[in-house]
Amino acid sequence: MDTESEPYVRLATLRQVHQVVADLNCARSLADTLQAVADGVVKGLGFELAVVNLVRPDGDLVVAAVAGSAAAEALMAGRVGSRASWERRLTMGERWGTLRFIPHHEGWVLDGDDVPSWPGDGPPPRFPDEWHPEDRLLAPMHANPAGAGELIGVISVDRPVGGRRPGPWGREALQMYAFQSAIAISNARLRANMQRALVRLEREQQALRASEESFRQAFEYAPSGMAIAEMGGDQHGKLVRTNDALCRLLGRPAAVLRRHSFSDLVHPEDVGVLLRTSAEGGRAELRLQRRDGSYVWVNLRNSVVADTADGPRFLLTHVEDIEERKGRELALAHRASHDSLTGLPNSAELRARLSGKICARPQAPDADGHTAAHAGTDEFAYTYDYDPVDGTARLSGFDHHTHTVQPSDEADGGKGLAVLFCDLDGFKSINDRFGHHTGDAVLIEVARRLTSAVRDGDTVARLGGDEFVVLADGLGREDAEDLAVRLRNAIIPPIRFEGRAVRVGASFGIGWAGCGMTADEVLQSADQRMYIEKRSRNGTRSHRRAAG
Repeated sequence: MDTESEPYVRLATLRQVHQVVADLNCARSLADTLQAVADGVVKGLGFELAVVNLVRPDGDLVVAAVAGSAAAEALMAGRVGSRASWERRLTMGERWGTLRFIPHHEGWVLDGDDVPSWPGDGPPPRFPDEWHPEDRLLAPMHANPAGAGELIGVISVDRPVGGRRPGPWGREALQMYAFQSAIAISNARLRANMQRALVRLEREQQALRASEESFRQAFEYAPSGMAIAEMGGDQHGKLVRTNDALCRLLGRPAAVLRRHSFSDLVHPEDVGVLLRTSAEGGRAELRLQRRDGSYVWVNLRNSVVADTADGPRFLLTHVEDIEERKGRELALAHRASHDSLTGLPNSAELRARLSGKICARPQAPDADGHTAAHAGTDEFAYTYDYDPVDGTARLSGFDHHTHTVQPSDEADGGKGLAVLFCDLDGFKSINDRFGHHTGDAVLIEVARRLTSAVRDGDTVARLGGDEFVVLADGLGREDAEDLAVRLRNAIIPPIRFEGRAVRVGASFGIGWAGCGMTADEVLQSADQRMYIEKRSRNGTRSHRRAAG
């Protein structure tokens, strides 16, 4: 994965990581899972070579999967490294979170150990952060993301794409992937054990009784939540048995859970996800309610088991806690769409929200026309139905979209989507005089004041530098002018920071969004109006000084 120093994660890279993590859970067997782990490093994390070393029952590690090089696979597959040699490697080098990076100038002491390695070759690095052919990067796989608990295996990676050592994002992605790989390997082992148990259950009654205890222990002591629910009939989905892990996860005793089904516990917004999940072999990521009313993200997977050869069927549901992983995903998505200093939506998010309000069709007619047609590039006519009550127009046949119309200059000109472009006055002098720390504090406080002064549902975004934009829907022209005055008055009071008080002013330009415009055209219109106001105010102050 390319080194990334900016605070935003590229969407394409994030999709690759999500895809390879999803692929881990699609593998059917342990061997497929191990190969999927290795392939995912090469496909999604930006390395040319990946080796999965799996801990054997005797404690040594065997090369279980190789990706990226057929020659490396032929040389290393099936070879074993002693646990002592691996422990030595995992205590050396630099700690990158749970990762271990052993630079080439330290790794020479490992040349004689028995860990299977791929010989590095190539020219020495030209830059401080360039990858050396003999550098080593290890990602231990533990069930605990903090690196505690039993060691499951180690992912060794080499030859990062681009030739540079992975940056903060690349390291974090590899750590997350190693944790998800550990879960996938553990689940593959668990599935294999349970499938063997199910085969014994189907063969004969005596084997059923012998296997019941094995199944009970696998169910009760599974590290993640497990449940058995009725299948079919009026009681379909009702929980009949749960393990301790699920009870702890939801904070509810087993006796209480047996009075519910998953449809009773799922978040209202996720009911559709649950209903779309197939009962047989279904899978879904959704939120379940805890006893205290809070919700936890889980990965829910269903499989069908039979009580006897011809008896009733039940749903065996595996409930995996993915709250931490979801938190990371949401945090990464938030970082990609929000300003790191103020926490406001950034320029990309602003344009996305603005584009979501307007369509590519030209502006609808006014109330006098009632309907009009526009022939687009596809030569079809589109009719607008005007609503005289709320002043909106809808594309006929496209009821999902409320056509955005710019209000007229008349007193009762209707309502529209106002775009207020704000530029701070005097901010540069504060930055130059008191430094960037004071300037940052001013921007943070201005962002807070703007957010406090708008309505719920309005958007306050930082466009960059000392420029802010407010999106306020359902305003007339006078309403928008009043809002600009309120926002300016909210900004003017002194801002105190480190024992000093500073003041900034604000110039506002009001633009109006309309269907048929692009987001950039709307912002440019508001920006131009802001500069007109700024020049007008500066001219007025200059005239006053000259008159004085």
